[in-house]
Amino acid sequence: MAKVERPSSYNLEVLKEAASEAFTRLASVVDLEVARERLHRRITINELDTYAGETTLFEGKIVRVRDCSRSLKSIIKQRSDKLAGFSVMQALHDIARDVPRPDLQEGFYAEMYHLFLGIKGEGPGTAPGDFYISGELEGREAAVARSGELDRLWEDIEKQMSRFRHGLEEDIVGYRQKRREKVLSQLGGDASDWDEWTWHLRNVIKKPTRLFDLISLSKSEKEGLRLAEEARLPFGITPYYLSLMDTKRKDRDRAVRAQVIPSAVYVECMATNRGKPYCSFDFMLERDTSPIDLVTRRYPAIVILKPYNACPQICVYCQRNWEIDEALAPGALASDEKITEAINWIKDHPSIHEVLVTGGDPMALGDEKLFWILEEVAKIQTLDRIRIGTRTPVTLPMRITDRVAEFLGELRKPMQLEVSVITHVEHPYEVTPEMFRAVERLRRHHVNVYNQNVYTFYLSRRFEAAALRRLLKRIGIEPYYTFNTKGKDETVDYRVPIARLVQEQKEEARLLPGLCRTDEAVYNLPALGKNYLRAYQHRDVISVLPDGSRVYEFHPWEKNIKHQKSYVGIDVPILDYLQKLEKLGEDMSEYETIWYYF
Repeated sequence: MAKVERPSSYNLEVLKEAASEAFTRLASVVDLEVARERLHRRITINELDTYAGETTLFEGKIVRVRDCSRSLKSIIKQRSDKLAGFSVMQALHDIARDVPRPDLQEGFYAEMYHLFLGIKGEGPGTAPGDFYISGELEGREAAVARSGELDRLWEDIEKQMSRFRHGLEEDIVGYRQKRREKVLSQLGGDASDWDEWTWHLRNVIKKPTRLFDLISLSKSEKEGLRLAEEARLPFGITPYYLSLMDTKRKDRDRAVRAQVIPSAVYVECMATNRGKPYCSFDFMLERDTSPIDLVTRRYPAIVILKPYNACPQICVYCQRNWEIDEALAPGALASDEKITEAINWIKDHPSIHEVLVTGGDPMALGDEKLFWILEEVAKIQTLDRIRIGTRTPVTLPMRITDRVAEFLGELRKPMQLEVSVITHVEHPYEVTPEMFRAVERLRRHHVNVYNQNVYTFYLSRRFEAAALRRLLKRIGIEPYYTFNTKGKDETVDYRVPIARLVQEQKEEARLLPGLCRTDEAVYNLPALGKNYLRAYQHRDVISVLPDGSRVYEFHPWEKNIKHQKSYVGIDVPILDYLQKLEKLGEDMSEYETIWYYF
C-alpha cells in the first residue's frame, strides 16, 4: 500500500492535491446533481481500477479501497444531505469551482483528505499486528519464521501495556497502604474503620471543594470543583476511592480523577440545562421506554429495575447522573409499594426472563432492604437470570461482605436461576487486591462477575483498554461490554470517536489471548439500545460536518421485524481527538489508521 507522509496541517490546498483528479472533473459541472453522479461514478471506477489486471493484491489495500469507497458514496448521497442537515457534496462542488467556504475547518479537510487517499488505496498508518512472512517459505520453515515474528510482536505489546500502572503492582500496593493511613487521618478514622463499609458511606465526600484539602489538584480541577459546588451539582467520592488518587499528581491516576472530578464544560452544561429532561441528559430516552415507574424495557426478554436512585459515588459521565440529587440522597429509595408494583408488573409479563437490578447502585442499600428486593425478584417464576449492576467492587469493595456473597449464592437456583454481578472497572489503576478479594468472595458462592467498560478518552491510548481486559481476567472478572461513550453534550470531554474503538477492537484487542478479548464493542442508542460496532452493516457514515465531526446513521436491530426509524448521531472530530492525545505525549503517527475505520 502506498504510504503518504502526514501533512503538517490539513487545509484546502492539501485536500485539492489529494483529490486533484476528482476536483478537475467537478470543476466544469454547474449542476450539483450532475456533479454528484459524476463523483459517484469516479469512485466506482477507482474501485474497478484497484483490481484490474491484478492477480495478487495486498489485503490492506483491498479493505481500505472498499471501506473508503463505501463511506464516500454514502456521504455524497442526497438522502445523507437531508438526514445530516449539511451537504458534503455541495462543499466539494464549491471547492472544485473555487467558491469560498469559510465554514470548513481543519477537521473537515482532514477527513476528506484521508477519504480521497483511501479510495485509491493510499494513506498513512500501519496496525500494531502487521507483519509479513515471505510467500517463498512453507511448512516448518514458515512456522518458525512466523513464531519469531509473533515473539517480537508480543514484546511490543507488553512494552505498550507496561506504560499503564495498575494497583496490583507491589510498589503501588505499598504506596496505597500509606494513602489509606493518610485518608483515615484526614477523615478522623482509625485502622479498624477501613474494612467497615458503613464507615465509608458515613464519610463519603459530598462537598466538591473539600478535595482542596485532601489531595493536590491542578488549576482546571479546582475550577471544575468550585463551579460544581456553586451549581450545587451532585458530587460524591468514597474514602476508599480517594485512596486510589495519588497525593501528588503523577498522571498515572489521571483516569481515576477523571471519574469524579468534573470539567468546567460538564458543569456549565449540567447547570444551564437543569430542569430540561428533554435535552441530552436522558440520552437513552428512558422516558419513552418506561412502562411503569422503576422499570425500563427496550428488549423483549429483559428489563431494568431501578429501586434506588443514588450512589455512594457519582461518576461524571453516568447515564443517569442528571436524575441524582446527591450521593446517598435521602429519599432516593423508592417506597415498598412502588417496588412491589414494579416487580408485580414484571411477573405479569412472562416473556421477561432477565432482570437487571440497578439504579443508582442497589449495593448502597443496607442488607435487609437489598435482600428483600432481590428475594422478591427471585420469586418471579419466568426468570432465568438476575443481574446486579454495581460499582461497589471498584468504589467500595468492602461492601461485598461474606454475608452478601453468601446470600447471592443462596439466591441462585442451580440449572434454573443464575445470579451475576455486573460492575464497571474503568482503568487498570482502579484494580486492587481489595477488589480481587471482593470478587473472590462472590465467585466462591458461584456468582459470576462481569465488566462493562466505558471507552472514554482516559482509557483510549494504545493498548490501555487491552491492559485492563488482561488484568480483569487475572482477578476473575469477565470482560463483557465495551461501551463507546454516549453522545451526551455534557460529556464531550470524555467522548472518543467511534473509529477509535473500532480500531482498538480490530488492532489491539484481537492480539490478546482469546478469553481476554471476549467483550463486545457497542454504542447505546436512544430508545433502541445496543448497536454492535463490530458489524459495519449496523451503521453508515452519512456526512462530515464543517468541524470534522462524522455523522452516523445507526440502523435499529428491529429493522427486519417492523418499521422503525434509524438514529442519526454526531460523533466527535477525529482530528480533535488526536490532538488531545498529542498533548498527553502520544505519537499521532501510532494512531493514523483511525481514519480508515468507519
